[in-house]
Amino acid sequence: MKFIKFKSVFFLLIAVMLLLVGCSSSAGEKSGTTKDGKVKLRFATWDVGDDVTLQQDMIDKFNESQDDIKVVLESYGSEYDTKITAGMGANDAPDIMYMWNYPQYKDALEPLDSYLEKEGAEYKDNFYETLWNYNSANGEILGLPVGYTTHVVYYNKALFDEAGVEYPKSGWSWEDLQDTAKKVANKDSKVSGFAFSGKPDPYDFEMFLWSNGTSYVDKEGNLKGNLNSEKSVEVFEMFQNMAKDGYAITTEGSGTTEMKSGKVAMFVYGAWGLTPLKEAGIDYGVVELPAFKSGKSVSILSSSGISISKNSKHKDEAFEFIKFWTNEDANKERIGFELPVLKSVVESEQLEQDEVKSVFYSMLEQSDGYTPASFIVEDWSKVSENLQYTFESMLNPSTLMNPKEALNSAVE
Repeated sequence: MKFIKFKSVFFLLIAVMLLLVGCSSSAGEKSGTTKDGKVKLRFATWDVGDDVTLQQDMIDKFNESQDDIKVVLESYGSEYDTKITAGMGANDAPDIMYMWNYPQYKDALEPLDSYLEKEGAEYKDNFYETLWNYNSANGEILGLPVGYTTHVVYYNKALFDEAGVEYPKSGWSWEDLQDTAKKVANKDSKVSGFAFSGKPDPYDFEMFLWSNGTSYVDKEGNLKGNLNSEKSVEVFEMFQNMAKDGYAITTEGSGTTEMKSGKVAMFVYGAWGLTPLKEAGIDYGVVELPAFKSGKSVSILSSSGISISKNSKHKDEAFEFIKFWTNEDANKERIGFELPVLKSVVESEQLEQDEVKSVFYSMLEQSDGYTPASFIVEDWSKVSENLQYTFESMLNPSTLMNPKEALNSAVE
């Protein structure tokens, strides 16, 4: 399952180019009609390799079923943000595009609320409610959900068995995780009980603050009094102490590599870890995230959607395609690549009975109502860059800066 994450490298380019979006209402020259009179729609994807092959096969099926519409796939890969932004600035954006960074691109996207209203409540209600919050901006729905992942705790069953420790169970606390990690850790065999990033992505890390009843910012986007609150400090002190006490380690990545090596018993990650661990032959399980005593088990989401350009001349036809792209058959086609977003598909495919996938859905439903700071703070890219530096200063073993001092400094 692949999502392009929010990174500051594109911030300046995006900000400049989007200023040009509203200068003209003309659509891109590459869109229009085909020689045989069909409406031609351009669809941009960020995927590469096998994902693109799957997508082209699905588009071929759509085109074969249509008398009046033809969709053409454009694969941008790692240059996705750059090309999308340039297209928006030149009034040559694709009619349809994969989307994730709604706060940044919102002014160039067509609101879909009226389209959904025409489809009826039953249509909208078939999507998991939590997903709408991640495919909206400024109170408007700007994309239909395509795929998602929540985060869970992965654990290596073999290491638990060797240590004679029971597998983790839902409803556990961070204290339970720490106690479990201590029991599974083994200095002689160089096994660590838990791994976490020493350079965490601030977008992902906010879920740990949520689980302690706090967040980076309030509804007005104020860091002060929130990021540096007592509850926030408590979260960072906990992670720092786990590393200091020696039963947990920090990693450069997520912890997947360390678990694949057989030297880490637990780590937190999204559904991206399922295939790599399976291919590595690791006998693993997953469990809901733990919670603090005053909080609840809650996860951040990485969610991909599909949107329509505000400047497209063929919005109704574009909506027909994105309905196709998110329908039951399409959800089933992509099960090997990403988690379905429709309740009806989860039910028909019995994913709630799946020992692993059901945990991601459990986390999805109990994470409703949380809005990431990236959707609230206008200059999130700059704030995120500063937070990443601050977080690293606290969690990197070579620095381990005092959390209270570091967070107080970050909000000034």
